[in-house]
This record gives sequence, C-alpha cells and structure tokens, in this order.
Amino acid sequence: MMAAPVDDPLKSDSRSDQELIAAVNDGDSNAFEALYYRYRDWVVSLAYRFTGDRELALDVLQETFLYFVKKFPGFSLTAQLRTFLYPAVRNLSIAARRKAERFQSDENETGTIEAAITTEPIVSQDESLTAAFALLSDEHREVLLLRFVDGLSLAEIADTINIPLGTVKSRLHNALASLRHDPRTRSYFAQ
Repeated sequence: MMAAPVDDPLKSDSRSDQELIAAVNDGDSNAFEALYYRYRDWVVSLAYRFTGDRELALDVLQETFLYFVKKFPGFSLTAQLRTFLYPAVRNLSIAARRKAERFQSDENETGTIEAAITTEPIVSQDESLTAAFALLSDEHREVLLLRFVDGLSLAEIADTINIPLGTVKSRLHNALASLRHDPRTRSYFAQ
C-alpha cells in the first residue's frame, strides 16, 4: 500500500467527526477514509498497549475499522468517537493476544527463560516505570493510561469503559497511590 501524499485532503479533513459520520451514512467513502486517517494511529497505539506486539496491533487496527464500517449506514455517534472505538479496540486486542499466546511454542519460551538467566539484568528508568506499571491491576492501569496518555476526562473514562464515575475516581486514586509508594516511581511524585 502506498503512503498518501502529505497534502492529501483526507488526512486534513476539517469536518467534525459528526459531519464525517453523516457523510458516511450518505454513502461518502472518502469521509470514512478521513475518519480512518484521523484515528488509525490512536487505535494502533492503544492496541499495542494491550497486546505488546506491533503485528497484533496492526491486525487489531484492521479488525477495528472492519467492525466500524459494518455499523454503516445508520450509525449515530452519541459520544466521542474514541469513546465508541475504545471497547472494540480493547476487546479485539485481548482476543488477539490470547489467540497468539495459545500458539506460542514451548521451545521459544524455554529459550527466552534460558537467555534471561544467562544475561545480566540492566534496568533503565523506563524499564523501572514499565515494571511498576506491570504490577498494577489491569483495571488500575487502564484508568491511568486513559487519563494521562489518552487525555480523557474522568467522565469520559466512565463512559468509555462503562463504569460509574466514582469507580473511575477510586481506581485512579489507588493506581496513583501505588505508584507514589513504589520506590521505582516515587521520584515522579517528588515535590
């Protein structure tokens, strides 16, 4: 697939998501393509956070937009498009990761374990942060990433993952408290 030129009007379509969705409902395939270009990087990034694998994230990208295109005609956007797409990306990513894990060879796992035993661990600051994040529950990590990586408001997070606002606040508070008390991430909270 060839890369679109920088001045491609689909990449810089100034219409709102609502306007583009109305155009797609009216049969404008260019409007759907504009939505794809607008959200593809976000979908891949989110899918990668769930899968940890670039190839799986790209597969999830395709599956997400296939799911989305099947909603037309007749799709009505009642929230932000990210709020609508998030559960699809999340569920498709989890399914892709599980499927990939089922087909991994035991020999690969054995080789990885042996390599880890024979090499000296070198831990960078990024690895410490990643390790601290890995200790958080999936629910806490998800709320933390939605808030600080994706920039969603607490109300948007509640809508996105379909939980009460109070639960969002509680999970965010607990996640931050865990990171604040972890020696690997304490410096991020220094005053």
